Amino acid sequence: MSKILIIEDEAAIRRVLTKILTEESDTYEVFEAADGLEGVEILKKDDFDLVICDIKMPKMDGVEVLEATKKIKPEIPIIMISGHGELETAVQTMRLGAFDYISKPPDLNRLLNTVRNALDRKNLVVENKRLKKKVSKNYEMIGKSDNITDIKNMIEKVAPTEARVLIIGPNGTGKELVAHWVHDKSDRASGPFIEVNCAAIPSELIESELFGHVKGAFTSANKDRAGKFEAANGGTIFLDEIGDMSLSAQAKVLRALQESKVQRVGSDKDIKVNVRVVAATNKDLKKEIAENRFREDLYHRLAVILIKVPALNDRRDDIPLLVEHFSKKIAVAQGIAPKSFSNKAVKLLQEYDWTGNIRELRNVVERLLILGEQEISENDIKLFASK
Repeated sequence: MSKILIIEDEAAIRRVLTKILTEESDTYEVFEAADGLEGVEILKKDDFDLVICDIKMPKMDGVEVLEATKKIKPEIPIIMISGHGELETAVQTMRLGAFDYISKPPDLNRLLNTVRNALDRKNLVVENKRLKKKVSKNYEMIGKSDNITDIKNMIEKVAPTEARVLIIGPNGTGKELVAHWVHDKSDRASGPFIEVNCAAIPSELIESELFGHVKGAFTSANKDRAGKFEAANGGTIFLDEIGDMSLSAQAKVLRALQESKVQRVGSDKDIKVNVRVVAATNKDLKKEIAENRFREDLYHRLAVILIKVPALNDRRDDIPLLVEHFSKKIAVAQGIAPKSFSNKAVKLLQEYDWTGNIRELRNVVERLLILGEQEISENDIKLFASK
């Protein structure tokens, strides 16, 4: 059923529109609101597939209803109904995001065609969002352990929001994977995903890398250059190993989060950015704060949602699935025939102490595929998986 809300202060017109729509299709479920204020309250409490809204109404006019609806339910198409003297306002509503407008008294065929087109558009938008939220196979999160299931469930709740996320966990556990999941399952999935490894960039260059610079800002700045925050506009910036960022850069990141604007090094011009920040670290940031190496105010800005990624030793039940997954991927990448692992071989891998976590397991699986027999045995594990 397609749920349609009619917002119109004239009862006679509401009845006519409802009669036309319900007689047209038994898949239309029509609701009515007597003014704009009532209509917005209904929209806040329930989901609709389409809104048909008059422009001139008491309490809240159609333009105000349109603006309010685009804030609370931006995906809902809105058809405006305009009187003869409201044509200029009707055109204005199109600029504000209305799907279409229809003059009073409404032409039957025009109304029904517009309703069908608007519902088709709504269905297309919903399907596109669903497809965008399918995570790329390059960033699958493999595992069924309680730890991983909890993380997946948290991402499902968090990703569609704009909340900042801080991912913590030891090296090699898959923090980058979690960041990709948050982005790919968000409404920003069609935007850029920009990754910055804060530990790999010298402290004297980190500000230029993040915020860009203008020509002449420092010796090698021979032209203007945009930073990573600008590159991530409309998408997500992933600040990996943020615990290694200098205090001066932390101050600028804090400002970017507070004001949604950045300044290139050597410039005092503000540049607006619309960026979701996801950060990760293997450090204990509360300890870093106590030792004055990390800003407490930045920590609280970043850690709106905290996701802890477990060490592989804490999710040993996932090792058989991970071994199978890596075996298939590596065989394709290396151009070699796939190999199977005996039950005893997998059990032995489950008993290892994986100090290097998933990254280490992947390396061991690759080594076994190259050096081991057609079926990886317990003996192969002892020969080639030793550390």
